[in-house]
Amino acid sequence: MLILHTSDWHVGRTVRGRSRADEHRAVLAEIAGIAHDRDVDLILVAGDQFDTGAPSAESERIVYRALLDLADTGAHVVVLAGNHDNPRRWAAVRPLLELGNVHLAEHVAPPDRGGVLDLTTRDGEVARVALVPFLSQRGIVTSEQLMRRDAAQHAGTYAERVARIVASLTADFGSDTVNLVVGHLTVAGSGGPSLGGGERQAHTIFDYVVPPQAFPSTAHYVALGHLHLPHRIQGPAPIWYCGSPLHLDFGEADRGAKAVLLVEATAATPARVEQVPLTSGRRLRTLKGTLDQVLAARDEVGDDLLRVVLDEPPRPGLADEVRDALPDAVDVGVAPREDEDARDAPAELDVDALRASPAALFGEYLDELGIEDQRVTALFQRLLEDAQDADRDASPVGP
Repeated sequence: MLILHTSDWHVGRTVRGRSRADEHRAVLAEIAGIAHDRDVDLILVAGDQFDTGAPSAESERIVYRALLDLADTGAHVVVLAGNHDNPRRWAAVRPLLELGNVHLAEHVAPPDRGGVLDLTTRDGEVARVALVPFLSQRGIVTSEQLMRRDAAQHAGTYAERVARIVASLTADFGSDTVNLVVGHLTVAGSGGPSLGGGERQAHTIFDYVVPPQAFPSTAHYVALGHLHLPHRIQGPAPIWYCGSPLHLDFGEADRGAKAVLLVEATAATPARVEQVPLTSGRRLRTLKGTLDQVLAARDEVGDDLLRVVLDEPPRPGLADEVRDALPDAVDVGVAPREDEDARDAPAELDVDALRASPAALFGEYLDELGIEDQRVTALFQRLLEDAQDADRDASPVGP
């Protein structure tokens, strides 16, 4: 049985306001081409197909078209909801997608109610697939426990409950099926999560980390989404993140190529994993130096999306000069300069700073107070995302 593992498409993501819709169309078509050329039997899409719970009509067209293109290869397609996805939207379109051989899980369900799928390939092999869509802390731990326990106990409770859910879903993994777990989770060994740059911090540290021992040795392969760098987690079974198909922000830009994973397994043999590089996305590149040095690199950058950090005193029109010469410069800034006179001068209103994200502004506030506790940042992120979720739930279900 040949399995293709992909996740974290984040369709709808922009870079400093620049649309990446064409890149998403191209890379998702590339993934469908790989599935067709390699004649895969099963495609696992492990969450965060969208970048927001209220995607645009264009984003929905891109995702649904991609899923149908994957199904047109003749493979079974299994899709999970991630923390960026809206489960109610997925539930609304699930009956239609199932007509196209796309199996969708928007919520965790018991094994006999859709939590485990038995899928027969064209050669008669059976894949038993346990489905673990994203589980929020709010959804898995009761309000009473959240009130009475401290943060460390919350983390243990979340991990323990996820482990019990996985144990229930995998209890019937047998010796005559290819046993798979698909999850949108933060799984980490002793080194902590291998973050890229686009993940929601509150969903990747402390409360949301699940140990690899939660997965049984009877699993041939554990296909994970949520972290954006392709890598393996050491555990009782082969546990892999495939990563996102595009570099989603400049924090990921220099941390390796993007890929999908091809997994070959039978009921009687261990899984063999192959990383297949993806080439369709535009590169994100950071240029640093003086204005002359940056402009001298214009012939080397091709169609890369650029972040430019200038070693120049700030002056009116500087950013416009860069953008005139480098139209793909989506972020232009000036490197911090040590200037005693400037530090002593009265602070001016920084309009650009006011446009920063709430998380960035809160981080600056903590820096001013000298607070370096990631738990505070994680709690702020969770409160912010709860507020965003409330706004999302109030939005219409339709496009």
